[in-house]
Amino acid sequence: MDKPLAFRMKPKTLEEFYGQEHVVGKDKLLYRLIKADRLTSVIFWGPPGCGKTSLARVIANTTKYNFVELNATSAGVSDIKKIAEDNNNMFFNPSGKTIVFIDEIHRFNKLQQDALLPMVEKGTIILIGATTENPYFEVNKALVSRSTIFKLEPLTVDAVEDIIESALKNKENGLGNYKIDIDEDAIGFLARTVEGDVRTALNALELAVISSELEADGSVKVTAEILEECLQSRKLYYDKNSEVHYDTISAFIKSMRGSDPDAAIHYLARMLEAGEDPMFIARRIVICAAEDVGLANPNALVVANAAMQAVHQVGMPEARIILAEAVCVVANSRKSNSAYMAINNAIDDVHNMDVGEVPMHIRNAPIKEMEKEGYHVGYKYPHDYPDGIVEQQYLPDEIKDKKYYIPKEWEVR
Repeated sequence: MDKPLAFRMKPKTLEEFYGQEHVVGKDKLLYRLIKADRLTSVIFWGPPGCGKTSLARVIANTTKYNFVELNATSAGVSDIKKIAEDNNNMFFNPSGKTIVFIDEIHRFNKLQQDALLPMVEKGTIILIGATTENPYFEVNKALVSRSTIFKLEPLTVDAVEDIIESALKNKENGLGNYKIDIDEDAIGFLARTVEGDVRTALNALELAVISSELEADGSVKVTAEILEECLQSRKLYYDKNSEVHYDTISAFIKSMRGSDPDAAIHYLARMLEAGEDPMFIARRIVICAAEDVGLANPNALVVANAAMQAVHQVGMPEARIILAEAVCVVANSRKSNSAYMAINNAIDDVHNMDVGEVPMHIRNAPIKEMEKEGYHVGYKYPHDYPDGIVEQQYLPDEIKDKKYYIPKEWEVR
């Protein structure tokens, strides 16, 4: 068995496939299509280790059609043309159809994706794409529109545990020929730690088994501590150019806006441990302090800005403390978006309506002759009046009654 355990344990039938019941559960659309061998072009979208490639292999073992597998990192337009030529050869492919599985399809450039399109459109090629990226952003819109998107979720802890236990028992492809002493706590630890990535779980399990010394009775003892060592470090699926990056920063900001410091600190930890730029995080905190806290607590912006400067000067790992302080201040502050709404509404009016001219009495008159034209005439200097306040019109006539700033009752004014 020179191939990794994760490869050997790939399911060959739908009955051997664990998890993703929302997609391949009995009577679900994909289940029916595979069972009837009536598949149309599909794109499997989900995180690493959730079963995208395994589903494609199940289809390969089920279909009567010619099945070709490509990897977008190494395939080119010439490979696509070769598939088209072979597909049209009725001697080798009497069905006239080919299922083409393209792993990491988001890595195909526009030219490669365009080469696929005519064949997908005619139905001579049934495309199965697999991607960890959002296909609505990363795959040719024409291909997306001709495919059914199936979103696969990270496998549940229960599903990963089931796969681990299956691998421990399987004598043909798994570890069933070993006498393995492993308890439920160790299996549960492994299933929780890999965050739904069964490939990582199986690779760590195999490494733990083959690297451990035999006990006196010929067994291999596998503990949670051994598995943790084999994992090296908790796997973080986070790419600064991926959707997970945008999802995490969105959750971080929404948690601060929603006054949940625990959630905000959690997402801060995720980003820092995944190697996110601390200055990127600091800038987001500054924006949140201005947009969401605003005039309810103007000092939050002062703290956030000071934190950004401190992070720049100090760097990691100590920057985590500075960021955490700023996050807690912003999350715990009362919220007001009045300034944010005020400027947005004003900009909207500037773009979409006649906002008139600046009133003559508040225009500048740097030379005396301009006053003869009405510039600055009638202006009331506020400091000449009690409390430095005087009623006069500042907005143009066309919008003189407009209210942009609508304060919350707890704002600092």
